[in-house]
Amino acid sequence: MSIEPLSKKERLFRAIRGDKVDRIPCICPGGMMNMIVEDIMDITGIKWPEAHKDAEMMAKLTMGVCENGGFENFGVPFCMTVEAESMGATVGLGTKINEPRVTEYPIDSVIEWRKLKKLSLTEGRTKVVLDAIKILKNENLDVPIIANLVGPVSTASSLMEPVNYYKELRKKPKEAHEFMEFVTENLIRFAKAEIEAGADILAISDPSGTGEILGPKLFQEFAAPYLNKIVNAVKEETSGGTIIHICGKLKSVYGILNFLDSDVISFDSIASVREVGNNVDNKAIMGNVSTLTLEKGSPDTIKNLARSCIRNGVNILSPACGIGARTKLENIQALVEVAKESTSENTTLKS
Repeated sequence: MSIEPLSKKERLFRAIRGDKVDRIPCICPGGMMNMIVEDIMDITGIKWPEAHKDAEMMAKLTMGVCENGGFENFGVPFCMTVEAESMGATVGLGTKINEPRVTEYPIDSVIEWRKLKKLSLTEGRTKVVLDAIKILKNENLDVPIIANLVGPVSTASSLMEPVNYYKELRKKPKEAHEFMEFVTENLIRFAKAEIEAGADILAISDPSGTGEILGPKLFQEFAAPYLNKIVNAVKEETSGGTIIHICGKLKSVYGILNFLDSDVISFDSIASVREVGNNVDNKAIMGNVSTLTLEKGSPDTIKNLARSCIRNGVNILSPACGIGARTKLENIQALVEVAKESTSENTTLKS
């Protein structure tokens, strides 16, 4: 039996909990999973890189996506450099079509972690993000606000040269864990501040902390426990729940993913929705339309991919990763149209 239409916020909350929904929600969290495209910048008159450092612009830009038939959520920031910058990394803010990136690392080794700054909540782009969330909250719209956090491994590998970081996980595990504890405690402070500012959901993306890059042993030792530490620190404070996004092939870490404490697991297009659903329990499944197809494909091709995702068992329809700024708005709208045509009968609830 179908149910009455739900608001965007209630629909996503229910999908995350595994409750009955009227249809599939369609979202793109923000952060590493950026949702901003040139078409939205042109419609709103607000552009990168200025919007990365202005709270009003940041809020209006993410609102512009939802207001123009795009994703059914708000999500800030639009990159994965905010945390590392606050802890001492030098960041170039990019251009209208290129996201910010780290240009200089503050340390050369895990043993130097004490040289890092504590993440500030009162200055810089961390404050911009918090102020943008407050602006979104004050709009009092029935749209879920997703705060984004870069995962511990990805933040750590943005504070020193990544290849050296991965090597030192093996060679200097004691100091590496001290470094990871420092990074994680700072991320928790930022996550809690985002929720206090008004975010409904916390999304953590850790593209550098994959089973492919780390291998199962290091994933279990250096990724999973620190992700869980963040999730469990905020679990009681989020009204909507928590999302973890992991990139790459997941087969080698399926068993470990079951021990992640997030409400939702998100993954990129290289992973099979059906296979993830068969191997990962007690989590809503989110994904995983190819971002390359979203940028290069036609609306009809995108609709076919989205329908396949739904048939294979996603609870939340979304891009598989961050979308490119040149992606056309009509292609994003095609995703949302497919979500709107779904019904409560063809949704698959988590175990």
